[in-house]
Amino acid sequence: MDAVARSEPEFTTISQSIAATAREAPARRALSDERRSLTYAELDALMDRVAAGLQRDGVAPRSAIAICALSSVEYLAVFLGALRAGIVVAPLAPGSTETSLTAMIRDCDAKLIFLDASTCGLFAEVETSRPRIALDEGFSGWLAPHGANPAPVAVQPHWTFNTIYSSGTTGTPKGIDQPHFMRWQHVRRSAL
Repeated sequence: MDAVARSEPEFTTISQSIAATAREAPARRALSDERRSLTYAELDALMDRVAAGLQRDGVAPRSAIAICALSSVEYLAVFLGALRAGIVVAPLAPGSTETSLTAMIRDCDAKLIFLDASTCGLFAEVETSRPRIALDEGFSGWLAPHGANPAPVAVQPHWTFNTIYSSGTTGTPKGIDQPHFMRWQHVRRSAL
């Protein structure tokens, strides 16, 4: 009996998967929060506007942004748009102290900080030199124009997808880099 060779599927980024779904099922609901929902076509277009906005602001592939906010459509659009531009996302816990936030932002060298009304007060004394973008007020003004197309970025499997922070046993935040390949494996396994 001949063994059948099973080929491993090619690496695909989450951004590419969303773009493919937007082409195949544009009207299918992709995201929702208590205020609104987005179809895959709308999400894909919003991700392009975020990616183009980050590129416009000089955030290069493999550099980082930080997001410290409550869950929302805008939060996820920024996260996914950054991934499309090959940018590392550092999601910061809204319950962090000012000292921890300052340490995490410096550690990941976030070029921009995205926050919302719930976390704005936390940043009164935190790292004032980095630009901040509000996800709830003024976000649409920050975005690249409708129809914007970011410069394509060939994201590599070993590039960092996100940096998460754990205080471990010391209480000092430590960054844990997670590569795109690992996240792709999670998505692929969940689809089986």
